[in-house]
Formats: sequence, C-alpha cells, structure tokens
Amino acid sequence: MDTTLTRRSFIEQIMGLPISVHVRGPQAGSAEVADAVDTVFAELRLVDALFSPFRPDSLVSAVNRGEPVSDPLLDAVTDLCAQARERTDGYFDATLPDPSGGTRFDPSGLVKGWGLERAAARLAGHEAYVSGGGDMVLRGSWRVGIEDPSRPDRLLTAIEVADCAVATSGGAHRGAHIIDPHTSAPAIGLRSVTVIGPSLTWADVYATAAVARGPQAVVWLAGLPGYEALLVRDNGDLLATPGWPR
Repeated sequence: MDTTLTRRSFIEQIMGLPISVHVRGPQAGSAEVADAVDTVFAELRLVDALFSPFRPDSLVSAVNRGEPVSDPLLDAVTDLCAQARERTDGYFDATLPDPSGGTRFDPSGLVKGWGLERAAARLAGHEAYVSGGGDMVLRGSWRVGIEDPSRPDRLLTAIEVADCAVATSGGAHRGAHIIDPHTSAPAIGLRSVTVIGPSLTWADVYATAAVARGPQAVVWLAGLPGYEALLVRDNGDLLATPGWPR
C-alpha cells in the first residue's frame, strides 16, 4: 500500500449501479482502510443478494413466491418498511401491485439507503463517504453538489455538510418510476427531492415519499426533526425547508 496517499477512491458495480467510496486523511493509503473498504463492498453485495427483487434466489423473491422464509435481516427490513409506511402516511409503501392483479413485496426503495448506511459503518473512525445512486453517507466535513434534475450534467447548488446523510429521489435518471401509493399513478409535481439528516435509511425514505406527495410535501418535510430538504418542482422552481443550508 502507498502510505503517502492522503486521498483514495474505490468503486464497484453493485445493486446495478456504481458504488463509490472516498477516503481522505493520513491513513487513506493504509492496508487498514483497504480492508475496511473491502468489507463495505462485501456488505453491499450481501444486501443485494438477499433483497434484490430481480434475483430468483433472493429472500424477497422467495417471499413473493409464497415460500416460508425466516431471516433476521429480512425481519429487520420488513419492520422498517412498516415503520416507513406509518411515518410517511402511506406515501412510502413496499407493497406494490403486480401485473397479475395481486401484490408483491419490493423493499428496494428502503434497502439501498439502509444497505449503504450499514456498510458505511465499517469505515467508522475514518474521514470518508460512501455513495450510490444519489445517496451518500458522509463522515467528516464535505462539500456536496446537488444535481440539477433537468440537466444531470450540471449542479443546481453545492452545500457544506458534516457527519450526515444525503439522499436524492426523482426521475432524472430512471424516469417516472415513483408511484403515489394512494392513486397507483406515477407521482407528479416534483422533479427531485434532496433530504439531508442523520440517517440515510430515513433520508432516502423521506425523499421518496416527498416525491410521491408532490410540492405540498415541503410542509410535511419541515416538520421532520433533524431533516432538511430541497425540492425542485416540475417547472424548475425551488422549495426548501427553513433549515436547508444556504
């Protein structure tokens, strides 16, 4: 290892998207950091194997086939999904309609943030961030760019944050994939929502639920202790909660 490095980046393709880890500080080039990053990626590969709805051997696929499944991580995710539905007044719901007219369990909207948060814990004690699909866990102070959803190659703004999570939901990259569970129709009114706060699991859930709610979600988000948000309306106008970093 090159112990003279003070910044080091790592990237792997997991969950169908690039997951990046950036570490800075005097230990960035150490074997200890390299081993910790290996455990981050291993943790995320495990989460993908257990919870991907696209893998026939995953726990989620087994649940949707009606097979009996007993696993503590599945129990934890199922409980979090139930909490998320309650906390968001049903605007986040992991039970989705399927083409056959029934329902299926798809916790993907929660698992990515939850998985990144769990994996980032492997880097405790290091100044680092873990990022994937618009979600980030940050340790230390960092300057974070917020993407313009109408021009993903351009930044809308940049904020200084420390020891927190940042989650962005919207249709800039995947189209109108967020459904309003109350109408079963694609969400309208917002191009993107970015939420910052102490937990990536909940920042991600709140961002997704806010897109489903539409522009009026800014009032609901303003009432969530410890979390702030920036919302981009379909016409490009910005809405923000009172404590959003200026």
